[in-house]
Amino acid sequence: MERRVVVTGLGAITPIGNNVEDYWNGLKEGKCGIDTITAFDISDFKVKLAAEVKNYNAEEYLDKRSAKRLDRFAQFAIIAAREAMKDSGITKENTDMDRVGTFIGSGMGGLETIEKESEVCCTKGYDRISPMYIPMVISNMAAGNVAIDLGLRGESFSIATACASATHSIGEAYRAIKHGYQDVVFTGGTEAAISKTGISGFTNIKALSQAEDKNRASIPFDKERNGFVMGEGAGVIVLEELEHAKKRGAKIYAEICGYGASSDAYHITSPAPDGEGGARAMISAIKDANINASEIDYINAHGTSTHLNDSCETKAIKTALKDNAKNVMVSSTKGNTGHLLGAAGAVEAIACIKAIEDNFVPPTINYKVPDEECDLDIVPNEGRNIKINYAMSNSLGFGGHNSTIIFKRYE
Repeated sequence: MERRVVVTGLGAITPIGNNVEDYWNGLKEGKCGIDTITAFDISDFKVKLAAEVKNYNAEEYLDKRSAKRLDRFAQFAIIAAREAMKDSGITKENTDMDRVGTFIGSGMGGLETIEKESEVCCTKGYDRISPMYIPMVISNMAAGNVAIDLGLRGESFSIATACASATHSIGEAYRAIKHGYQDVVFTGGTEAAISKTGISGFTNIKALSQAEDKNRASIPFDKERNGFVMGEGAGVIVLEELEHAKKRGAKIYAEICGYGASSDAYHITSPAPDGEGGARAMISAIKDANINASEIDYINAHGTSTHLNDSCETKAIKTALKDNAKNVMVSSTKGNTGHLLGAAGAVEAIACIKAIEDNFVPPTINYKVPDEECDLDIVPNEGRNIKINYAMSNSLGFGGHNSTIIFKRYE
């Protein structure tokens, strides 16, 4: 028998807030977390802006030894997971930790450490590489270190599907609980790729905006969009089997009811023409949720602020939702946070969950110039106080990886 799956805990560290409350308030207020890069000297770089986590000192969250032995992406995952666990109220006294999984994705892994240790190779020689190099860079170490930190002894793995990593992780966690393999899963994504090589690589593939005005850099669905802005951070949500949550008296934020995934099988960076791969993921999620497309109230779009993504995702939404596409509210919160790559789907899932809880749809900020190719209701600049029963989140990754999840108001 298939089991119902609910959300009982949230945790986040983002460019607009280092916990869920500050992050959500930042979205509601239309806060932009994009600013001049501080991580390194940008004098010789074409791209000057990114969405960094602000006022971050690892030793305020972790002991000195752990801070030194964990790459930034793993630090972020632990911080978000600790918040989610505290929020959920899960303890070893009320939950069998052998039945608690850890599904946390990352698209890039420990890029900051790779860059640093590569410089050591070039300047000091190969025998000076840190013995912690491998344990710090491999992308599964976000999930591994969270499981170690919190004592989660169920299934533990990391999905790496570029910008779809977190949404795939959440979807697979939902399936694991739904079909009885786990009772609880800590799931989401983490990323920390604002580094010299990360910025250079995405710049040279012509993916990043070179705008110098932070309010006109990440502008999803705007006709003047010219690339995404790199962000960083992590989001972790606690998914739990309904009866398990009820038995321990947990607060239930929402229910996750649908998941769909597909592959474009088309191109390494470009989405399939007309967004047909993304449409298939959305259609699968709607079918899995056993609802009609007309019941979707809000979509948190992948909405990266690149020409191809936003136009193709618009077409995909029209294909998947048909006549309801003209009625559904669609916003991208990447104007606030930049693009968190493998963590994007996690913080955007949290936005959907909070939208249901607070009856508020966050806006697409800094929107000025309408684009006839993106003619959806994108909730421009001002959020809306409105009841949300079903919210959908899309993530579309390099390599043609598409994933969609659907949350609904818990009843």
